[in-house]
Amino acid sequence: MMRLLKRSYMSLIMLFLYAPIVLLIVFSFNAGRSRGLWGGFSLHWYAELLRDQQILTALRNTLVIGLSAAAISTVIGGLGAIGLYQLRRKGLRQAMLSLANLPMLNSEIVTGVSLLMLYAAMRMELGFVTLLLSHVAFCIPYVVLSVLPKLRQLDPHLAEAAQDLGATPFKAFCRVILPDIMPGVFSGFLLAFTLSIDDFVISLFTTGPGVTNLSITIFSMARRGISPKLNALSAVIFVVVLTLLIIINLPNFKQQNKKTRKEIPI
Repeated sequence: MMRLLKRSYMSLIMLFLYAPIVLLIVFSFNAGRSRGLWGGFSLHWYAELLRDQQILTALRNTLVIGLSAAAISTVIGGLGAIGLYQLRRKGLRQAMLSLANLPMLNSEIVTGVSLLMLYAAMRMELGFVTLLLSHVAFCIPYVVLSVLPKLRQLDPHLAEAAQDLGATPFKAFCRVILPDIMPGVFSGFLLAFTLSIDDFVISLFTTGPGVTNLSITIFSMARRGISPKLNALSAVIFVVVLTLLIIINLPNFKQQNKKTRKEIPI
């Protein structure tokens, strides 16, 4: 009985989370413009999406900024996580970690306004560069949070053992430490990329004329009425992200299946 209640509870949660997404994907193939009445199966809105230069330009900007911000924040955040991990004084390490986590707790509108004031004080013209720097700034703490747990799982004497065997500190890091923390690094990269694509408030404050991402474009289009093209765009983004997650987690699934087979007695 308890197991049935747990499964029912989890099923309700999954239904609550994914039913709107499934409905969105279904109506992206709707021939009509209605969001509640089915008018027949059609790929019309996907064709319209490919012909909309405003959305395609915003998508290109979003991907370029997202990938660039994720790459830069992964490097900075990964090195920052290693620096925090190697701090000997526990009190100082905890204080620095709390300071690094502060941007995640801060309101996005406060972050956006403060970055806007910073760029104005530095006399920087708002545009692609300011938008990229802003995304890097708020993605770094999430990368630190993703990499630190993997560092804590390592043997603290692993790098010293590699250096005792003749490896330089750089080789010990690249060949011993980095492969072990790579799942955390990749998770941080993927999380930073997702956050960059999703961000609206900070982007709105720190972008300039002629440079928009998907969130700003969708917001401006939604004010005039939600077009079914946005359903098609959202469906494509969801399927791409889901495919990437499956590809990333496929090795873990294979390892778990091997362990399960070994544990089952013959």
